[in-house]
Amino acid sequence: MKNTLKVERAKQNLTQQDLADRVSVSRQTINSIESQKYIPSTVLALKIAKVFNSKVEEIFQLEEDDFL
Repeated sequence: MKNTLKVERAKQNLTQQDLADRVSVSRQTINSIESQKYIPSTVLALKIAKVFNSKVEEIFQLEEDDFL
């Protein structure tokens, strides 16, 4: 699953820790999501989208091999 989390954070001048605090997870979780090592739960994806006032699908996108 691809994501634009790092770009969205940069637009709002947020650190990984700032975002982590806003969605109640560790900074390491945000880092893992950005590096595509961890796929967030639906609830976490919704919380992240809310921070950026965006739709989930504007931040997270399925890759073709996610369907396999």
